[in-house]
Amino acid sequence: MNASDEAQSKEGSKDPSSSDVQGVQKATTQQTLEKKPEEKLEEKKAEEKKPPEKKAEVKKIEEKKEGGISIPFFGKKKEEQVIEYLFDPIPEVKPTETYWIEEPYAKILVVPMPERGGQSGYFVDEVKLTDKEEEAFRKLRDILSKELAPPKDMTVDAKDYVVSESKRLIKKYSYIMGAPTEESTKRIEYYIRRDLIGYGPVNPVVEDRNIEDISCDGVGRPVFVWHKKYESLPTNLKIMDRPYFNDFIIKLAHFAGRHISTAFPIVDAMLPGKHRLAATYGEEVSTFGSTFTIRKFREEPFSIVDLIELGTINPALAAYFWFLLDNRLTVMIMGGTGAGKTSYLNALTNLFRPGLKIVSVEETAELNMPHENWVQFVSRESYGLGASKIGEVTLFDLVKTSLRYRPDYIIVGEIRGEEAFVLFQAMATGHGGISTIHAENLEYAIKRMTSPPMNIARPYIPLMNVACLVERVALPRKREGLPFGRRVRQVWEVRPDGSYDTIAFWDPIEDAFTVSLDKTVHLPNICLRQGMPRDWYIHELQVREAVIKWMIDNNIHHFKEVARTVTQFHVKRRKA
Repeated sequence: MNASDEAQSKEGSKDPSSSDVQGVQKATTQQTLEKKPEEKLEEKKAEEKKPPEKKAEVKKIEEKKEGGISIPFFGKKKEEQVIEYLFDPIPEVKPTETYWIEEPYAKILVVPMPERGGQSGYFVDEVKLTDKEEEAFRKLRDILSKELAPPKDMTVDAKDYVVSESKRLIKKYSYIMGAPTEESTKRIEYYIRRDLIGYGPVNPVVEDRNIEDISCDGVGRPVFVWHKKYESLPTNLKIMDRPYFNDFIIKLAHFAGRHISTAFPIVDAMLPGKHRLAATYGEEVSTFGSTFTIRKFREEPFSIVDLIELGTINPALAAYFWFLLDNRLTVMIMGGTGAGKTSYLNALTNLFRPGLKIVSVEETAELNMPHENWVQFVSRESYGLGASKIGEVTLFDLVKTSLRYRPDYIIVGEIRGEEAFVLFQAMATGHGGISTIHAENLEYAIKRMTSPPMNIARPYIPLMNVACLVERVALPRKREGLPFGRRVRQVWEVRPDGSYDTIAFWDPIEDAFTVSLDKTVHLPNICLRQGMPRDWYIHELQVREAVIKWMIDNNIHHFKEVARTVTQFHVKRRKA
């Protein structure tokens, strides 16, 4: 036996056998991975108290000798790929409906879900990237974040600009990205558009015209949608990673030009395209992590003619409201969430006669009027900490300011606080007013208005001349292919003594309106103010109804065209 063999033999007699060492190493590995931070800290303190010879023995066990160099047994853990979000697989059953969002890259399938007892689900099916394309996409995204400069001409379309820059950079760095084919390039461009200037994995849902509402209740929970045809549906999309979800919420807030953070974890704002955003950040106020709700609005609002064709109102009722607005009466629109209050309010503004001065006050800018003499005020929140809200501009402040503009009509998007008191004060001085309120009927609306924080005195309630209830209802027969719709369910006139009479109501069996003006109080008063007989309003309503029917027959739907026709009507009457 040579000297080296003797040395190894001696070393073996002193240390554990190789199998024992492996067993100790394996046990040590398992224990270390399972230990909590507090236990590791206690062990570290105990380790420091050990004598040097004990430390040397432990070190020998924890090290692996290779080529004469001592290498730590525990190296760096291999980074695991984080799953930011996932789309559940589509069930292999016949879909109820299928349609494209962006062919051939994204489509929607409404599919029965066996695991939910046959309940329909909303499934997003996007084109898949290969591993090579996924790598090229990630590289291109990193390059764009460093090399993408703002366009010289700020009027260019953002999507077109990003796509053109993507193509340029793909050619420039083709060797880095593995020279993708033309088809691969198009797929990569789709994901660049989706993630950089779109809403990421939620983008196909946002682009779907059939969706009214998108919401997510937390990490690992499915995104839910409200579909025009199928109502509430769970989707196959789940956001799985908390940091990714937090970043996504920040991105939404930045899209809306707002700030959200741990200090200010709630945001209520308007996204591009007039979509309403409500979101919370992290676990500060929501148990399951970040949440969001996006209520989608049409970029081109419904006109009064659109609502007639959808069955929300009929021509006779539209003529009634037209006559009211011409004479600066006040209107209160009530209903639940998602009933269509704002859409109906916006459609009524098509009927304003030219020359009226309009001032609107909102928390988020939702109204879109075809009126030139219109001032749009939007409230501003403060990001100050503590009781002091430096820089905050409330609805109350804006309603007070609006009175200095000498408006013919003050429109408040929704009353819920002290601004209601100022609005009713303005109506008492002769200003016309329109607003919305959350209430199921007129009695509940009056109770809300006469209670804190609105605090409107009961004698002021008759200043609300007309009230109408808008609801989302089930239809007896499908209309425009939809089993549900919005309807002006009831219209009341409020008398000077505070009592009220029903002027019109919707029949849910026949899907038809009944308009009865026998008990009207305000229309005869308008006639007397105009120096006309008390029944003059009958002729005026007939004329306006004929104009509305003419617009329907001549396919005049766009809200600006409707407003132009109303203007022409008044101009011709003046000349006559």
